Amino acid sequence: MTISRRHLTQGTLGGLLAMPFIRPAFAQERTITLAAYGGIFQENYQAVVVDPFMRAHPGIKVTYFAMPNSAQTLGTIRAQKAAPQLDVAMFDITIGKAATDEGLLDPLTPAEFPVLADLAPSAFAPGVNSVGVTFDSLSLLYSPETVKPAPTSWRVLWDPAYSGKIAITAAPDIVGIGMTLVANRLFGGTDYKDFSRGVQALADLSPHVLSWDPKPDAYTFITNGTAQLGVGWNARGQLYSRQSAGKLGAALPEEGSLFQINTLGLVKGAPQSEAAKAFIAYALSPVAQAAFAERMFYAPVNTKAQVSAEALSATAASPERMGKMLAVDWLEVAKFRNQLNEQWRRRILTRS
Repeated sequence: MTISRRHLTQGTLGGLLAMPFIRPAFAQERTITLAAYGGIFQENYQAVVVDPFMRAHPGIKVTYFAMPNSAQTLGTIRAQKAAPQLDVAMFDITIGKAATDEGLLDPLTPAEFPVLADLAPSAFAPGVNSVGVTFDSLSLLYSPETVKPAPTSWRVLWDPAYSGKIAITAAPDIVGIGMTLVANRLFGGTDYKDFSRGVQALADLSPHVLSWDPKPDAYTFITNGTAQLGVGWNARGQLYSRQSAGKLGAALPEEGSLFQINTLGLVKGAPQSEAAKAFIAYALSPVAQAAFAERMFYAPVNTKAQVSAEALSATAASPERMGKMLAVDWLEVAKFRNQLNEQWRRRILTRS
């Protein structure tokens, strides 16, 4: 399996910020710029959402501006506030809140976007102008060649048989934060805002972790045989597992998981606002939502999306799994994130 990622160096980003995006002068074609995740996400989103949109709207061209993460997308919008060059931005919901608070996003209203009525309630958050476009969930990664039978519980991470064979990306990455909240419930916590049990569980696990900073990621560590267990995101885990020739598996444990929400926002002062609105409406439509769920196993936010049973079973959105999901308000998590990161530095990483 080959994993491609686009990394923007500081110098490259600086150059991109200094130069305006080049737009065609032909009046008959409008060009919008979409800032979203790069690498394998871009490959698949371009193929089943962006390209079909352009075929359906021949007068609109979409330029995909790949970003390494949500925070960098926010930084780009901030830098361009006086003269925006981006039209549409994708980022996680906590970054969407920050962008809204800074006046960087226009609201998406039901009058302009009737499709909003079809979205799941969790696609919206108070005080956030961006709306959910994909749901993903934390997933247990494993090597089918060495972890037998296939794991069904998060507790396998604490099995002494796998000591020194575990790869998890630590906080402040959202994988580490999410794993803390999952472990908190797993070991008896009843409120994720009191994450002490999760911190203690991961502190106990820490001496048995091979790497808290797997490069390029935990999926690769398991695929190339460096590790046998890990934690990652289900969509990528499911896709990579299908490309790995049996070297990677992605499980949705019986205790449940938690959702991470990516949102789509309309940049305030977007150069091509009306064309950008057309793209956002399409990206939220049942057709686009179903296509991306089938292609990359992100759970759809549109409740009318017709997704095959096979694809749905690879997500946490199947009816039998929804009831086990940990309900997390990521805006609440943002309030104690610094405190949680400090606990990781003091109590977890020091024991590795």
